[in-house]
Amino acid sequence: MSETATGQLIADAYLMMSGWELVAVILALLYLILAMKERIECWYAALFSTAIYTVIFWDVNLLMESALQVYYLFMAVFGWYQWRKGQAQEALAIQVWGLKVHIFTFFCLAIIVLISGYLLSNNTNAAWPYIDSFTTWGSVITTYMVTKKVLENWLYWLVIDGISIFLYIDRGLYLTAILFSFYLIIVCFGYRQWIITYRRQQKICLATP
Repeated sequence: MSETATGQLIADAYLMMSGWELVAVILALLYLILAMKERIECWYAALFSTAIYTVIFWDVNLLMESALQVYYLFMAVFGWYQWRKGQAQEALAIQVWGLKVHIFTFFCLAIIVLISGYLLSNNTNAAWPYIDSFTTWGSVITTYMVTKKVLENWLYWLVIDGISIFLYIDRGLYLTAILFSFYLIIVCFGYRQWIITYRRQQKICLATP
């Protein structure tokens, strides 16, 4: 992308963004950074960010994305509870899923995306129903993985966030698209950080009689 095109994109984002979208973006970035550091405060940022995005996505006809934010509200509370319980006992350990679990997850995701996309395309005015369904249901699964500290959640987010950028640009949510571009970078650092922590945990387990 040329410097002129990049500058125009930033200018468009500034003109079209609302104050609420800016607040949601800042909180969303804060959530991801805190999650990378395994800080329980990440769930507070998630709660307020998703509350704002629920309304924003509904206004631009990303119906599944709006519904996803309602799910995020509940998962923010659930995630906070899970991590809080881990703090009260011992740190919630990072875990990994086996290949069979991932294959089963992909299969279930494909089925529900096809059903959801079909229903949306035939019964609503939703924009990009199948892509919207994929990012939504994929995020549902991946958010659950975060609450359980499953290492591979970062790889799932890499795919989901990348596709989401297209949706947000198409709907004129340029600031949110830029946010998700930063997400892709942070996700890579988050994955690296969790791998280091996971390997440290494994060494401790092996050293413990």
